[in-house]
Amino acid sequence: MANTYTQIHIHFVFAVKYRKAMIHKNWKDELFKYISGIIKNNNHKLLAINGVSDHIHILIGIRPMQSISELMKSVKQNSSKWINENKFANSHFEWQEGYGAFSYSKSQLNAVIKYIENQEQHHKKKTFREEYINFLEKFEVDYDEKFIFKELI
Repeated sequence: MANTYTQIHIHFVFAVKYRKAMIHKNWKDELFKYISGIIKNNNHKLLAINGVSDHIHILIGIRPMQSISELMKSVKQNSSKWINENKFANSHFEWQEGYGAFSYSKSQLNAVIKYIENQEQHHKKKTFREEYINFLEKFEVDYDEKFIFKELI
């Protein structure tokens, strides 16, 4: 749309269903490249992507022509389909329902990028659950803990 100028930076966090450790180091980089392509094909700018075996973080410069929920639906659907078609996982791969989306100003981007790049070291000290709840509390997001994650029964 002409005369529309934005600067919107969103940090997305989402997990493998039941927080299973299914993202393996031997194909993780390929997954991140595939997700990067989805983001680029939707006309957004990838600033950082990384994660560990049970979840990922993505920082995007997002354009307002697509909703956050539409973008996340595309990223999660297409990447899980790609993982399953390539038989990377030992069993059927799915992302957990939902995601976290947190906004940052341009002045905060370097710190967020560094945080995302250092996920492996970060998770030597803190679990994903602790990290996620910290984000919700830091951003003052109301939540009901029973809806944060689906547990494997």
